[in-house]
Amino acid sequence: MRTLREVECGETVKIVALRGEGALRRRIMDMGITNGCSVKVQSVAPLGDPIEVLVRGYSLTLRKKDAEMIEVSDR
Repeated sequence: MRTLREVECGETVKIVALRGEGALRRRIMDMGITNGCSVKVQSVAPLGDPIEVLVRGYSLTLRKKDAEMIEVSDR
């Protein structure tokens, strides 16, 4: 399964699953990243960290470490 970290800039994907446990998983869900929602990668920093995504109508910046925990599929 592909993770959000592997998604190319400009690509839109669907969230399939969130890995991880506890407070970190809850924090990601509180930011609006939940199963079934669409996410578009808007930009990636020059060194690859962080990435900026568009989720539920707002821009969100995620660290690569957090993006690795989010499994995605093509729409």
